[in-house]
Amino acid sequence: MNNLSPAHVPSLLDAGFDIGAANLLLRGVVENTTIPTFLVRPNGRVVYANRACSNWLGYAPHEIIGIDFSKLVYPDDIRHARSQAEQLIAGTIKGYSAERRYVRRDGEPVWVVNSVSLVGDAARGKTLLAVQAVDIDRQKRAESDLCASERRWNFALRSARQGVWEADILANTVYYSPMWKLIRGFKPEDVIDSSQAAWLERVHPADRDRIRDLVNRQNAGEIARNQFEYRERHQDGHYIWIASNGAPDAWAEGGKPIRMIGTDTDVTARKLAEQEMLELSRRLALALEVSRIGVFEGNLTTGELIWDDRLHDIYGIPREDRALLASDWESAIHPDDAAEAIKAMADAIANEGTVNTSFRIIRRDGEVRTIMTRATYFQDDNDSKFIGANWDITEDVALERGLQAAKELAEARNIELEAARARIENQSLHDALTGLPNRRYLDEVLRRYAEDTRDTADGLGLLHIDLDRFKQINDTLGHHAGDMMLVHVARLLQLAAPGHFVARVGGDEFVIVCFNQRDTTAMASLAKRIIAEIREPVPFEGHLCRFGASIGLAVETGVEIDPRRLLINGDIALYRAKARGRNCYEFFSKALQEEIESNRRIADEILRGIEQHEFLPYYQPLFDARTHAMVGVEALVRWNHPTEGILSPARFLKIAEELNVLATIDRSILEQVIADQAGWREQGVNVPSVSVNVSFRRLGDDQLIPSLRQLQIAPGTISFEFLESIFLDDFDETVAWNIDALKEMGIGIDVDDFGTGHTSFVSLLKLSPRRFKIDRQLIAPIAQSRGQRRLVGSIIEIGKTLGIEVVAEGVETMEQADILGELGCDVLQGYAFAHPMPAAQLTRLRTNDGPLAARA
Repeated sequence: MNNLSPAHVPSLLDAGFDIGAANLLLRGVVENTTIPTFLVRPNGRVVYANRACSNWLGYAPHEIIGIDFSKLVYPDDIRHARSQAEQLIAGTIKGYSAERRYVRRDGEPVWVVNSVSLVGDAARGKTLLAVQAVDIDRQKRAESDLCASERRWNFALRSARQGVWEADILANTVYYSPMWKLIRGFKPEDVIDSSQAAWLERVHPADRDRIRDLVNRQNAGEIARNQFEYRERHQDGHYIWIASNGAPDAWAEGGKPIRMIGTDTDVTARKLAEQEMLELSRRLALALEVSRIGVFEGNLTTGELIWDDRLHDIYGIPREDRALLASDWESAIHPDDAAEAIKAMADAIANEGTVNTSFRIIRRDGEVRTIMTRATYFQDDNDSKFIGANWDITEDVALERGLQAAKELAEARNIELEAARARIENQSLHDALTGLPNRRYLDEVLRRYAEDTRDTADGLGLLHIDLDRFKQINDTLGHHAGDMMLVHVARLLQLAAPGHFVARVGGDEFVIVCFNQRDTTAMASLAKRIIAEIREPVPFEGHLCRFGASIGLAVETGVEIDPRRLLINGDIALYRAKARGRNCYEFFSKALQEEIESNRRIADEILRGIEQHEFLPYYQPLFDARTHAMVGVEALVRWNHPTEGILSPARFLKIAEELNVLATIDRSILEQVIADQAGWREQGVNVPSVSVNVSFRRLGDDQLIPSLRQLQIAPGTISFEFLESIFLDDFDETVAWNIDALKEMGIGIDVDDFGTGHTSFVSLLKLSPRRFKIDRQLIAPIAQSRGQRRLVGSIIEIGKTLGIEVVAEGVETMEQADILGELGCDVLQGYAFAHPMPAAQLTRLRTNDGPLAARA
């Protein structure tokens, strides 16, 4: 292993230490231990820090040497740390260990067990404090989370007034929680006969046989979970309704449950309300019968209609014809009224509102009648519905029609003149498709507002709306469908923003101007409502069109409003909203503008970094789960930034993807990996195969295989690693052909982050990877959660069944490693064994230590 770097030696010599050969050996051990170790002068200056200190706190080695040690300690802990150090130096204590918080370079506090002792020659006044810090941050955070979870759970049960019970079936006894007793009128301290017979005696006689049968079937193992409602006698003599939910958590060898746990809830109020509702429904039915109003319910998901008897009579459809669909209603409408009636209903559904209209129907006996309908949108737990009533107004319409004809004749000429004038104005300042103001009208309105309110403006708000996934509708259903969706959106915006100026300024872009507006809360509320309503599916010719909206918001305040700046700021905010994943809104701010400019700067630096070959691989070893011998490495991309140092993918990967340069970076990393492999072979260093992360876009590149053949990759030395959640259920012919070609070239196929995506087993069999990695989110809790261990064990068993090697990534502790070995996992990867490292460091480790293996 390496000794201390030359930069450290002068600091130790200055401290008055004579470093001999034995000390050099000891120094090498300290330098390469994973426990952060410091040597500190009595005045608090650090004179030595091993490599683990730099890795742990995020400082470069030269930044720690000479630093005041108190700067590494959390402010609230400094006074106590200084007091203990002074006692140690004074000889009051000989050494100590204490829990303490340090501060990493990025400002994040971390809990440690701090061990401090004196080293050196105290008689000559050449004494140093030796400090070792063992990281316990994960343990401290886990303890805090567990306490919070237990507190929330107990509070939730009390707040919900849910009683908990636990039944020992073999002993025929039951534990009842205090809330369980209070629900039934007992005191928490009361001793209750907990036998099944005593409980059933309190159950209402009408419910007793049913409940006894359910409990017996449950105890026999016939049903896995019991959920039922029944009546039970309260202590004061009346009956209350109980909703009981229970399930076994322990079983005998034959599979029969031996212990049950569940909750009871008092649902008496709900049951009484249901009974009252039944009575009200009976009265309503009687009232409808007298008024001859027919009631219907339409299921918008299935298209099914439910009509009462009166509605069957109104439409002349036999009452026994119950299997009705929306098409039956549409076919009954008079052809001249069908389009308007159906459109009115569709608009009300799209807006989740109410329709109130009339139309003619042709009964099955040929008679034409006029119907008035009123209906409203309704959402229950399962489906969207439309509920309403119809009644016959034929005679009323006939009476009104004569009067209306005379009025229409008198007004016809005025209407014609007004319509002509409106058409001329609409053509110049309005969008022909939607009828909304156009961009010209918008610019004119903003200009006039800025002039008319100079020195008096209270503020001006703007929402720039762009439809998401709208192009897919044009591409799949045609431009007519797209036009209808634009008309729908225009109507929706006008309804959502009454009193505001709404304009269509582009193909699928709209603008809403809010005059005298500076309340960002109100604008945010409007944006949320618009996004929610636009996301609702819109029916069109038997299809449900789905699209969304991204919104950029900007507000101008002050005495002088600049409309051009307001529009630009709205565009910037819209760009950010789309970058965040769409279907959201974003306010313009100076910070946002600076961030966008920063992203553009990073994008330029990424392009320069590619040209300057600044992207390089870091290698993290993979270890055999049984022997802990190294069986491979994973190449992870890092950016050697000229001013910021080594950067992780989190700093640049998203922007690189937007620039569409991930494939270029992937190829550069692969070429460096191949070069490193050649160097290892020349030096006689045994490094098994290397897995390389590859973006899914490259699998769709028809030039992928020819470009790889030029690299002359030795079979079995390289594997490609892909994210499960990105692609596994989305093969096309090019992807499938490239995967087969990779396997023929001896390049392995690995699946990363398995368990967090949505891959089917059929797709996994179709891919037939060499190995898959269990995502670190599933590995982290296995030491604390028995259920999590069972889940991970099931995933490992899937891999073994399919003949796929299983890798656990994110292994942070040897306890996790031992558990995974017992579960049958094949390969382990994580900080418990090794951190990612440059090629040179991996070479030194393999050269100096021989086979790299995990240390306990």
